[in-house]
Amino acid sequence: MKKEKKKRLRRIAERLKLRRSRRQETVIGKITITHSGYGFVSLPEDEHGEKPEDVFIPAQFVGDAMDGDEVKVAILPPRPERPGEGEKGPAGKVIEVVNREREELVGELLAGHRVRPLNKRMPEEIEISGARNGAKRGDWVRVKLLGREDGVWRGTIRKVLGRAGVIAADLDAVMAEYGLAPAYSEADNAEAEKIEPREMEREDHTQALTLTIDPFDAKDFDDALSIAPGKDDSEVVIGVHISDVASWIAPKSKFDKQAEKRSFSCYLPGRTLPMLPKALTAKISLRAGVDSRAHTVFLTVEKATGKVISFRRCHTLVRVDHRLNYEEVQAFLDTGKAPDDWSAELRNSLKLLLEMTRKMRQFRRETEQFVEMDLPEIRVLCSESDNKILGLVAKTPRESEQLVEECMLAANSAVGIELGQKSVAGIYRVHPAPDPEKIAEFTAIMEESFGLTPGDLTERKACNAFLASLPDDPRRPVILSLLLRSMPRAYYLEKPALHFGLGKGRYVHFTSPIRRYPDLIVHQQLWNLDTKSRTRTVSTMARVAADCSMKEENNDAAYFAANDRLKLRYLEEKLDAGGENFYEGVIVKVVSGGLQVDIRELGMYGFVERERLPGEYRRSDFGFREERGHKKYKPGDFIYLRLSRIDFARGSALFVPAGLTQGK
Repeated sequence: MKKEKKKRLRRIAERLKLRRSRRQETVIGKITITHSGYGFVSLPEDEHGEKPEDVFIPAQFVGDAMDGDEVKVAILPPRPERPGEGEKGPAGKVIEVVNREREELVGELLAGHRVRPLNKRMPEEIEISGARNGAKRGDWVRVKLLGREDGVWRGTIRKVLGRAGVIAADLDAVMAEYGLAPAYSEADNAEAEKIEPREMEREDHTQALTLTIDPFDAKDFDDALSIAPGKDDSEVVIGVHISDVASWIAPKSKFDKQAEKRSFSCYLPGRTLPMLPKALTAKISLRAGVDSRAHTVFLTVEKATGKVISFRRCHTLVRVDHRLNYEEVQAFLDTGKAPDDWSAELRNSLKLLLEMTRKMRQFRRETEQFVEMDLPEIRVLCSESDNKILGLVAKTPRESEQLVEECMLAANSAVGIELGQKSVAGIYRVHPAPDPEKIAEFTAIMEESFGLTPGDLTERKACNAFLASLPDDPRRPVILSLLLRSMPRAYYLEKPALHFGLGKGRYVHFTSPIRRYPDLIVHQQLWNLDTKSRTRTVSTMARVAADCSMKEENNDAAYFAANDRLKLRYLEEKLDAGGENFYEGVIVKVVSGGLQVDIRELGMYGFVERERLPGEYRRSDFGFREERGHKKYKPGDFIYLRLSRIDFARGSALFVPAGLTQGK
């Protein structure tokens, strides 16, 4: 831990030195533009392999740049009237677009020959020139960008995608905007179904009681578990059995190339886009009652402590005896009651798995100090058959899921260690330590708005202490959400590095090869190692890691765009149905136009227009607080709202106050 801290302090000092030396320089990097209009330019690694910190671009200096563009930036000198400004991080001005990321975008045609882009990182509106090509107001359209003149973006309509508000068309628009690959064709499925597996010497473990635990509606089954006594009474052996996808998908084969192109299965609400053809995943899934090819990691765990004391990896033949879902396993863990068809052996195995994974988690908590964040995710449930919205569901971590996760984490860590021991190129999952400056910004918000002092959140121990101290009320998930936004994304890298969230230094993804290409390519590397074939090089893995990281971020953006859009449809249906629509929220931002409110029940931000707030209007504290009569609205306050209307053009839900309680 002390070494990590010293290394971070050294990096900070080097960054400060770098900033001072380049204040008058220009740099080139990729710009990310936020919903609020300002941006950050990410720079490539320097000659020492260090990644310079991002350059902040104020909204007025974004110029003609669009999200994802490669831009040249002039570093702005600190302003004399603001002492210390230069120490907060470099700021810059876009002086040239070096390479335009995209020439087209998808948006909704509005009145007045205007298009509102679906992607909120794009310009707010595009003025349309020329013919509409049959498009009508309210249609999703593909627009070719012509450029920006006098501050106005212009474009032409290339294609009509469908009617906005029809869920199938909304999903088509999301796929087009984010460039998602379509589902495999029936011809692809027929071809994939004919694939025969490559042969490999396997250990036969079909007699061991083996089970899968998945969501109730799972379609793919790429992991299973077993547990058995160790060599003596002080140990148990947990088998983590993963579908041996590499036996079916050889490197550079047709469907390997297709999997690499997609990189991940994409799960939009109401539409699943698998990485591999459905007909093939049905064959390679670990199905109940069928002998299946697996790639297994056997973990020897100390019963008293939960410490993984050794591991062994091999190719196996397994037979899943029980296909279970999280709900029924959780009910068993909570009550001890099991369905009538559960055998005594199954019940005993689950009890032992629970006992051991609890100890494994506690051991990791003490030794690795992983960051425990339990922020629930609110997802739209949408039928794939008829695209009807069924409601919202809160996905919260349950012990039945933690049981499986603990085994998967241990297997991933074991494979990461083995890759290093045997000098095989791999793809590692890394998560950088938080940036001190972003943590400083988060700390300022916590102190000013919530009356909390987080401490040094660049240290996992302090981070967990802060999380444990959070209030158990609607502010907690808001604070967790803000903290997540201040943390860097995890990504893939061709070399091992810190995973801050997990507290690990050599960690790979191995346990989901049906739906993640980084896992599949690690399986292929190990297959080639085991068969004494040539493995891929580090440079190849570096290219694949960078590509997968980019596509993962794109898939996530597509999912959130679809999820947010369908949430608005869900709220519209509730409004049309009548009845009361009251919600509790927490104010997260006060702006000149009104209040931005986090509504956890919906998992989204709502907006209260200034004109709908009671009393007289007066702003103070540099826009940080709004006062209307005797009421003061500030971040951190609870507010009770009633749904008013949906603004689909702007992609937002509008609310009116139904009462206010001051935060404590």
